[in-house]
Amino acid sequence: MQLQDGRDVTVNGLKGRLYSSIVDSGPHAGPAVAAEAAGAVAAGTPAAGTTPGTAETGRQVYVLLHGIGVSHRYLAKLHQELAVSGAAGTPARDAVVYTFDLPGYGNTPRPGHQVSVAEHAAFVAAVLADEGVQSCVVVGHSMGVQFAVELALQQPDLVSRVVLIGPVVDPARNSAAWHVLALTRDAVFSEKPSTNIVVFSDYFKAGLRWYLTQLPVMLNYPMEQRTREVTQPVLVLRGGRDPIARRQWCENLAHQPRHGSFVEVPGCGHVVQDSAPEAVARAIVHWATTADDGVTA
Repeated sequence: MQLQDGRDVTVNGLKGRLYSSIVDSGPHAGPAVAAEAAGAVAAGTPAAGTTPGTAETGRQVYVLLHGIGVSHRYLAKLHQELAVSGAAGTPARDAVVYTFDLPGYGNTPRPGHQVSVAEHAAFVAAVLADEGVQSCVVVGHSMGVQFAVELALQQPDLVSRVVLIGPVVDPARNSAAWHVLALTRDAVFSEKPSTNIVVFSDYFKAGLRWYLTQLPVMLNYPMEQRTREVTQPVLVLRGGRDPIARRQWCENLAHQPRHGSFVEVPGCGHVVQDSAPEAVARAIVHWATTADDGVTA
């Protein structure tokens, strides 16, 4: 699945692409959109184009970050589910969702250098600042969890909560060879063919050279240590058949921050947000709208 109406974003020479569930009611919006936004304001309802994540709108904002080699496409189903989820006791379509194609992935140009986890987080922070986002729940998958954690540490006032789906890298299994074997196992035994098509076509588009350029960044990131420094509530979520983010590792990671929770979606592999987007969205929304910060199963 591919989201529509993405737009290019550039920060410090890094170029990515941003997809949003929010309707543009700004100066470049068409007359119909602008009229709809004006009508919503007149009726006392926050317009779709007003600044999200603020006290004025009260709208929950989710930011979705993909992992190495892939793009927004394997997050698209979750993007759509969260966009219509709202929050407990609120109308549907009350949430705003931003999903990225990070620099070098999807149809974005490859950077001329290896990009660190900190640079990825700074890129996301700058784009969100341009969007006027003041508070958000950041959701990362696979290597994207590293960007999510780093964003939470760089911008504690921006990130209210952190969701880590299929987190990497388990320090007990941090070799490239192990990850290749685990990824193969996941594709053969745990994923739907449709999910594999999305993932491996994105790998092909990113190219082996860029994948290998960024792989050491992923393998060397001190995930446990950095997660331990996060003060915001953290949810660790995995598919029950994920051979990459194993249960013991995920449970241990959920114990690192001050407020950690753990959830498992049975019968799913590493790309659980594509194979079971409804279940993942329900788990995230329930956790994000409750005060339960204890480690759960």
